[in-house]
Amino acid sequence: MSCFRVSVIIPALNEEASIGRTVRSARSAEDIEVIVVDGGSTDSTANEARSAGAVVVESGKGRARQMNAGAQRATGETLVFLHADTVLTEGWRGEVDTVLSTPGVSGGAFQFKLADSFAGSRFLEWGVRVRSGAFSRPYGDQALFLRKRLFCELGGYADLPIMEDYEFCRRLRRSGRLVMARASAITSGRRWQRLGVLRTTLINSVVIIGFHLGFSPARLAELYRNAK
Repeated sequence: MSCFRVSVIIPALNEEASIGRTVRSARSAEDIEVIVVDGGSTDSTANEARSAGAVVVESGKGRARQMNAGAQRATGETLVFLHADTVLTEGWRGEVDTVLSTPGVSGGAFQFKLADSFAGSRFLEWGVRVRSGAFSRPYGDQALFLRKRLFCELGGYADLPIMEDYEFCRRLRRSGRLVMARASAITSGRRWQRLGVLRTTLINSVVIIGFHLGFSPARLAELYRNAK
């Protein structure tokens, strides 16, 4: 099996508490380039990222904009887009190579796992497994990965304030299958814990439906941010 140099791109904004752990999880594999794209943090995110071994790039605020900036800077043949509050687990690099070496595959993502257990957390993980596996609809917190060449051919992420991962995956599926790796990406459940699984799921569903109906992404982002 061919092995490819991998660039892990982490958009971050005021994530000093988690960024070091996230970078170290990515650097646990060999031949990995880790790029943290800082969107104007006012805390020690950049310093923590450098201390953990990442290259830090600055860009304008906005996850899509930051991920595109990281992809432009990346030297790897394969790109992994990792959220700043998410860690990769042992063996992740081999899983990326295996998935992307499969004929007809355009990209992949990792299994969704929450860092903490709370009311409804296991049901949530099960629901995400069904959505991702049966319907090939992973979200950004599952660390999407693909070849850089294809990313560039697709024009990168649309500069949207929300739903940039959802919109990109719709385009990516037209180029081939999206396959789930066996390894997990362990992500923070802070929003789910704060708002509750049912309420958060409802909010996410409203945003997705609104996006399909053509509502302004800016208004949908405001709705998402202001949810209490």
